[in-house]
Amino acid sequence: MGWLWAIIVGFVLGLLAKAIIPGKQHSPLWLTTIFGMIGAIVGNSIARGIGIDETRGIDWGRHGLQLAAAVVIVLFGDMLYTAVRGGKERKQRA
Repeated sequence: MGWLWAIIVGFVLGLLAKAIIPGKQHSPLWLTTIFGMIGAIVGNSIARGIGIDETRGIDWGRHGLQLAAAVVIVLFGDMLYTAVRGGKERKQRA
């Protein structure tokens, strides 16, 4: 059940990150989901490091850090994906 939740959270965080980032992102949905999952892991690690990983009620601080990490990872991951994908398309045209 843990993997299912990780995929669902990664999917939601990835989509939210894509919505926050201005412009069009070219990474496919499956890659965006993986970026969101990585963002959740990084956000949880940062929250644990500063001591807000478990609070009473809804963990808004932890969720905010997860989203912020997902935005950064989706942004740079999409840039890397576009650079790699663009390089392949140029080679095929030549």
